[in-house]
Amino acid sequence: MKPHLSATTQQQLVLTPQLRQAIHLLQLSTAELEAEVAEAVASNPLLDWVEDADHGNATGDAEFSATAPAASSEPQEPQQVPEDSWESAPDTWAEQAGSHSARNNDDFEHSEDADSLHDHLLWQLHLGHFSPRDTRIGIALIDAIDDDGYLREDLGDLLSSLRPEIDTRVEDALPVLHRIQQFDPVGVGARDLGECLSLQLRALPADTVGRTVALQLAADSLQRLPKLGIAGICQEAGCSQEQAQAAVDLLRSLNPRPGAQYGALPNGSYVIPDCVIWRQQGLWHVALGAGAMPKVAIQRDYQQMIRHAGSADADYLRGHLQEARWLLKGLESRADTLQRVVRCLVAEQAGFLEFGPQALRPLTLRNVADTLGLHESTISRAVARKYVRTPRGTLALRDFFASGIDTDAGGSTSSTAIQDRIRQLVAAENPRKPLSDARLADTLKAEGVPVARRTIAKYREALQIPASHERVRIG
Repeated sequence: MKPHLSATTQQQLVLTPQLRQAIHLLQLSTAELEAEVAEAVASNPLLDWVEDADHGNATGDAEFSATAPAASSEPQEPQQVPEDSWESAPDTWAEQAGSHSARNNDDFEHSEDADSLHDHLLWQLHLGHFSPRDTRIGIALIDAIDDDGYLREDLGDLLSSLRPEIDTRVEDALPVLHRIQQFDPVGVGARDLGECLSLQLRALPADTVGRTVALQLAADSLQRLPKLGIAGICQEAGCSQEQAQAAVDLLRSLNPRPGAQYGALPNGSYVIPDCVIWRQQGLWHVALGAGAMPKVAIQRDYQQMIRHAGSADADYLRGHLQEARWLLKGLESRADTLQRVVRCLVAEQAGFLEFGPQALRPLTLRNVADTLGLHESTISRAVARKYVRTPRGTLALRDFFASGIDTDAGGSTSSTAIQDRIRQLVAAENPRKPLSDARLADTLKAEGVPVARRTIAKYREALQIPASHERVRIG
């Protein structure tokens, strides 16, 4: 099953092993995906790497080949993009193309800092349209979340550290916490294991098998489950043995450490683009990168052995055959979801690709999720630690998102575009009389972007631009 099913279909889902694997594969970076597939090939005798010239030696059925393009109603772009098909837009692309020819591949574009859990949560916070006060509270809450994704610090003590700048009560900060608990990864921000599992259960469709009983167990009986057993669960929850067993299986399938998946890559790791974006004859095109679809397939010889093997050997091979099928379907699902998301980003942010950060439009996870009919957490997983090669260099998919500010003309502009404009104004200022935050705010207001002075100061600090009195230069 694919993690980008429609809302109607999702109501019929059970958290199957296939779905869990598809979700897991979607959130991996290309480097992590290669390691995951390599481990699967090493442990599963029915899986093997496939060279283009030797593809006939493996099964040719698209169901069993991860090299087959994902099913889509949209036309498929070529996997390998010829160098002369790139239309040189900005000057920087000429350098990129030359560098690409020298290396003869599109790997190792630039160094990647590990995308920590805190970075991932803060990115979602700034896209969430929180008030300035709630943003400060949210930053404090996220800073207190540990690497496993839990908020173990007492809320009262945490909020007291914000005084005197922000004086708030626990009950006033809870709505902010509850919104953070809806971020990806699901279950983050929980204060104990029971709440963590409950958050993950509530994110499942209401008719998921075992969900109702599992929620009751997570809230009341989690610590006593080993002693209760199935019979005790039936008595305490007032359910049948089948319902109790389904609830236990569902609880076992959840992730007790939702934050552990982030920050696994060491600092300085090189990134491999997941997709390639190029412009040809005035149109933008999207294709998967070389590493986004590992070339693995099921060995036909082993598959045929199942028919002639003994009972024990046949069961062993069938088990590995099922695992191989799940992996290949998950890879196809990941590739299809990634292409759909990138195509949507290109359609929404063509100006950004054409003109740079000053043309970046406000865009949130919810905007993309609504357009594609997916869940916000699916979009978040699809863009986390993913990169695309563009005429402007290799960019993180997160760079295509930005919060927005309403303009006097009735439209909106992104915070990234405002920061880029601030950078331009400071670069062009008179070094003897640098622009103060108030003058920068007045200039932007005259251009139709009403921004408060304190917002200018926040953006200036984010750009690491000193205050006006520190930028004075004489001579």
